[in-house]
This record gives sequence, structure tokens and C-alpha cells, in this order.
Amino acid sequence: MVRRLLDRHESIFQRALEILPGSLAWGIILFPAIGGFFFPQTVAYAVLIFLAYWFYRSFQSAILGIRGYFLLKQWENTDWLAEWKKSSYDQKLNFNEIYHVVIIPNYNESAEKIAGTLTSLASQKQINLKRMIIFLAMEKRAEDAKERADYLIKEFKTKFGGLYATYHPDNIPGEVRGKASNETWAAKVAEKTLAKRKIKMDKVTVTSCDADTNFHALYFASLTYHFAVNPEHYVRFWQSPIFWYNNLAQVPFPIRIVGVIGHAIHLASLQEPTKLIFNYSCYSLSFKLVRQVGYWHTDIIPEDWHLFLQTFFATSGQVEVQPIFLPTNIDAAQSKTWLGSLKNRYEQCKRHAWGASDIPYAVKEAIRHPEIPLSARILRIYKLIETHLIWSTNWFILTLGATLPVILNPAFARTALGYNLPKLSQFILTVCLIALLVMIVIDLVLRPKYARPASIFAVIREVLQWVSLPIATLFMSVLPGLDAHTRLLLGRRLEYRVTEKV
Repeated sequence: MVRRLLDRHESIFQRALEILPGSLAWGIILFPAIGGFFFPQTVAYAVLIFLAYWFYRSFQSAILGIRGYFLLKQWENTDWLAEWKKSSYDQKLNFNEIYHVVIIPNYNESAEKIAGTLTSLASQKQINLKRMIIFLAMEKRAEDAKERADYLIKEFKTKFGGLYATYHPDNIPGEVRGKASNETWAAKVAEKTLAKRKIKMDKVTVTSCDADTNFHALYFASLTYHFAVNPEHYVRFWQSPIFWYNNLAQVPFPIRIVGVIGHAIHLASLQEPTKLIFNYSCYSLSFKLVRQVGYWHTDIIPEDWHLFLQTFFATSGQVEVQPIFLPTNIDAAQSKTWLGSLKNRYEQCKRHAWGASDIPYAVKEAIRHPEIPLSARILRIYKLIETHLIWSTNWFILTLGATLPVILNPAFARTALGYNLPKLSQFILTVCLIALLVMIVIDLVLRPKYARPASIFAVIREVLQWVSLPIATLFMSVLPGLDAHTRLLLGRRLEYRVTEKV
């Protein structure tokens, strides 16, 4: 019944579902103010429930972050070929017969920037570099695209089993400018290249990465091992924790603060007990799987979670993300000026938050795939909605949720609940500072030497800058998220803007 209605009125479903994230976000933000007048007790209990949730998630991130730190250290000292030899899986693939296709989409990034990524690929250990095939996914419209590609191929062509450049044409009907459409163009060229070289696709992984990616030297050895020994390797993504360490010391402190918190959270999220993990930014999967779904959809902007959803529904819910506990370092958003960097980060975050546009896609596909267990479909949609709602509303609940009902309703303020609500809120958030401190320490011990404070004065300055945490998170995370969700609510489409990284 619902599916027939969807097929008959898909445009109405689409628009209604686009309205959902923004309307829920604004409803939650305004709830303490409006509800404070009419049903303050309900608001108070809702705020307390959220504070309990925040307490749980904060300490979960801190504990899993600590565990993740030790896993990183363990994986950095692992001989993955030796682990493959010890594996008891009878049908494992041959470690030395697996190929890795790496697609590096870029626009106007400098040759020097892309060379850094190629250097990290050329520095991979415990694998045969001749089984790595790299595709520089250039945009044809970009300035000096061919000159940059020719220079890089000349410098690095002998390092790998293949180094090619693809040139994505502009203004293809139905396409949106961005990473997804560029990657799909490059992947189709890669498919032809593999066929021409008679390389069996069932023994090939494909890795999507940015032009500023610095892979750990054992990333592809670990990927090879897990691809070879996992019997479900054709329905798996592999995801490493992403850190902004390439230029963390150079970016403005509001960006750095948001990054530090994000590092521990990303490390913890890879260990999510529910296993509701999505791939993001830089990730790997089997070439066979990405080809099965027709590569990345070319009419979307945020491509990472969307690709997971494509594959999840195409395989009847079999797809999962498997962690690779080896750090992958990238650049934080940076411009030539301090204010320019802040604007750059805002726009980058807004683009990421546009991932809320995946909610309509996920709901529609869930309706069209009844063969997937209902619980699996609901949990994936829940994770999408939870992530985006928390993104754009948490700051308002934590800072204003417990005080607005008391300020706006003096009668409620004189009740026991009204009197104690701000005190309980302050106590819970103060205790949560312990979890925040743990996440800060985790980040410090994970940083490469070049990303650590260089002097005692730098340490003091960094400590003092944490006073600005509420303002930094508001402008560098919450408001851009709310901006994106509001645009989706109002039907104002977002144009893809490449993040400047100098």
C-alpha cells in the first residue's frame, strides 16, 4: 500500500521528507521557549532526558576513544602478511594477488598538494606497489588540469602498477558538479583499464580519497589482509579514523577546537556497539560492489553516506562498515586569511550537513525493499536522523534548554522541578567536562610531533583557547548544520563548493 502510494506520488514524498530534518530541528530548538509557557514540566523532563543521553554519549566516546588509541598502537605494529598466513579461513584470497585502485578526485588543488597524497601511497609497506593503480580524477574545466596531471604522472609513474589521469567533462545533463560525479567518471575509466589489462575485478578494491590524504604506511597492507580473509568482503566498506593533523597547528583555534573533539568522536564511532557505522571522507570497498550499484550517483553532493545507502539497499541490507584502526591524516579547512579559513570551514561543514538530503532517499528505498528486516531499515534511518538532529540542535538544548522555561515562566521557577532544573543541568554538564578532558588528551597523544604545541607558551595558549568552546562549536559546527537543514526545508538547493586547502 505505502509502496504504491510512493510510486504514484514520489515527488510529494520527496518534498515532505526534505522538510522533515529542518522542521524537526527548528521544533526542538523552539520547544524550550514555547513549551516553557504552556507545559514547562514536559520541557524539563525532555531536557533531562537529553542531558542523560549526552552524558552517556560523552563518556561512551571517551571510553571508546581510549580503547581506540590502544587499537591504533596495536595495528601500527602488526605484520599483516604474517597475519594472513596464520588465518584459518580456507577460502581466503591470495594476499599477493589483490589489486588496489585508488581514485583521487580533485579540482584546483596544487600539484604539490596531490604529490603529498601520492607520496603517502608510494610509502606503503608490506605490499607490492605494482598492484596499486592510481587514477588522478581531474576536472576538465579546472585550470591547468592537464599540466598538473602530466607533471604528477612523470614524477610518480614508476612507483605504482599504473598511474592515470581522467578528465571529467563539465555540464553533463543530470549531473551535479562535485566529488561524486567526478569519481564515477574516473571509476568507469578504471573499469575499462582493468578489463584491458585482464585484471579480475573480484580481486580489486577501490579507495576514494581526497587530494590532501596522508595514509598510514600500513593502510593498504591492512586493507589487503581484511579483504582477503573476510568471507563477506564483497559487501564491506573499510574505514579508518580521519584526523586533521596535516595542518592542525596552522588553522585558527576555533577550527582546531572542533577538530580535536571530532578526532576522538570519530575514533569512538568506529567502535559503535550497535555497529551502525557509516563510511565517510576516505574509505575503501570492493570494486565489484561499487560497480554493482552503478558507481556513485552523479546527482548528489555528499557522496560517502549516500554510497553506503546505495549499496545497503542494493544488497538487501548485507553491507556493513569494518574499521581499519590506522590513522589517515588530512587537511583542515584553511584559507590565506584567518577569517577566510573560518568561512571556509563554515561552508565545508554546511556541505557535509547537506547529507540530511540522504534521509528522503533512505526512507524511500526502505519502503521499496521489504526483503530487508524492518529493524535493520529502521535503525539505519534512525542513525541518519539522529546524527543530523543532534548536529543542528545540541548546542541550543545544552545551553538554553534548562534556563528558558525558568526565565520565561516564573511560576514554574518556584516549583521544586523548576528550581532544581538549572542546577541538575549544570552538574551533569560539569561532570561531562571529564569526558571532554579525556578526548583532548587522546588527541594530544595521537598527534604527530609536527602537530603538537611547539612550546610551553603554545600549550598555555591552547589551554586558554578552550574557554571559547561554546562559541567555536556554535559557529563552526552547529550553525552551518542548521543552515543546511533549513535550506533543505525551504527547498533552496545547495551548490557544491570545493573546500579551499592552502
